[in-house]
Amino acid sequence: EVQLVESGGGLVQAGGSLRLSCAASGFTSDNYAIGWFRQAPGKEREGISCLTNIDSRTYYKPSVKGRFTISSDNAKNAVYLQMNSLKPEDTAVYYCAVSTTYGSSPNYLLGLCSGSVDEYDYWGQGTQVTVSS
Repeated sequence: EVQLVESGGGLVQAGGSLRLSCAASGFTSDNYAIGWFRQAPGKEREGISCLTNIDSRTYYKPSVKGRFTISSDNAKNAVYLQMNSLKPEDTAVYYCAVSTTYGSSPNYLLGLCSGSVDEYDYWGQGTQVTVSS
C-alpha cells in the first residue's frame, strides 16, 4: 500500500543543480524516517540524506553536506532533495525510502537519522541523475 514516487532527475553539467521530489502515500507512523539513497553502476546503494518527523534529526553523507539539502512538505506528503554544485561522482540512480519502524529503532533513542539501507522498509523506483564534466 505504501507508494513512493521519485521525480526530478535528469542530465546536468558539473556545477549545476537539480531538485528531486518524492511523493509518499499509504503509510501512517508516529515516528518515521525518510531517506534519499543513490546507487551507481557496480556500486552498493548508499545513504545520502534523511530526515524524520522530528525536524532536527537529519543526516547527510559527508561528501554532500553543504551541497545537498533535504526538506519536506507535510501538507503535500512530499520530501525533496535540493542538489547544488553537482559533481560527476554524484551520477547515480537516486531513490527515496521510508522507515516506518524508526520509532522502535536504536537510532531513534540515540537521536539519529540513519542512512543505512537495512533500516528502510519501503522504496521508490528511482530517478536517474547524470552529471557531465
